[in-house]
Amino acid sequence: MDRLINDYLEYLEVEKGVSPLTLRNYRHCLERFAQWLKQTHPTLFNEPTKIDLETIRQYRLYLSRLKDAYGEPLTKTTQTHHIIILRAFFRYLIKRDVPMLAPEKIELPKTESRSLKFLTAEQIETLLAQSDTSTVIGLRDRAILETFFSTGLRVSELAKLDRDQINLKTREFGVVGKGGRARVVFLSEQAAEWLARYLKTRQDDFKPLFIRYTKGIDATKRGEKMRLTSRSIERVVEKYVQKAGLPVKATCHTLRHSFATDLLQSGADLRSVQELLGHKNISTTQIYTHITNPRLREIHQKFHRSYQKKK
Repeated sequence: MDRLINDYLEYLEVEKGVSPLTLRNYRHCLERFAQWLKQTHPTLFNEPTKIDLETIRQYRLYLSRLKDAYGEPLTKTTQTHHIIILRAFFRYLIKRDVPMLAPEKIELPKTESRSLKFLTAEQIETLLAQSDTSTVIGLRDRAILETFFSTGLRVSELAKLDRDQINLKTREFGVVGKGGRARVVFLSEQAAEWLARYLKTRQDDFKPLFIRYTKGIDATKRGEKMRLTSRSIERVVEKYVQKAGLPVKATCHTLRHSFATDLLQSGADLRSVQELLGHKNISTTQIYTHITNPRLREIHQKFHRSYQKKK
């Protein structure tokens, strides 16, 4: 089993070109399955072709009872994610002529659809105003928040940005996102202004666009180790969301949702938003339509009986 998993991960890395974060996620889920299999079914670990639906049922029961590092059970979404990755692994093995259990026989548990969280224009303005721009850290953080809302970047994409990548004159730049898909994103005048103010304070020649100001200076590799990590950027957003006292528990991805929602509510077409977000399929972008279609509100007001009674 270990050898097959390693082959699959190498395939994802070399042939599919998945990101290091995705690769790490797949490795974690598959190694969890392999460890469980080795402990509970050592024969199947050595002969994975004999894995059957009963084995999968027992593994799903194990996942439902598993506790994370904080003593909390895994969410239904996380459990489903494990099974999705397992099915993809089995699909790969079958393509390699390994007679595995057919992945389509492994049913996915039904999960509740997550509500789409986004901020209103007023909440965005409140959030942006929280950083103390009289300090270099506050200026950096304001530039981060402005860039998020202006571009709709994923947190991993924003963390990878380099200074020489950004053209503040044309206010546009290219990024390579999920699945190796390249796209162009655009900066608003306001975002470009805050980025320029932040960069003007920089006395270094470090490559990363956003750097840390703690734990000392490491100038090796053009300051690569000074780069803010995705997790550090998430903490920046969490800090100001809490400070703003927003009713929505906003995250970096909430800002991405807010970017898309703002465009659609202002009249942008779905295909253009798909391109700006870097979605592979239009179906992914369509999650926004039910909250951004003004026609739905008109229909509700015109035909719902509560409105008829008022007339």
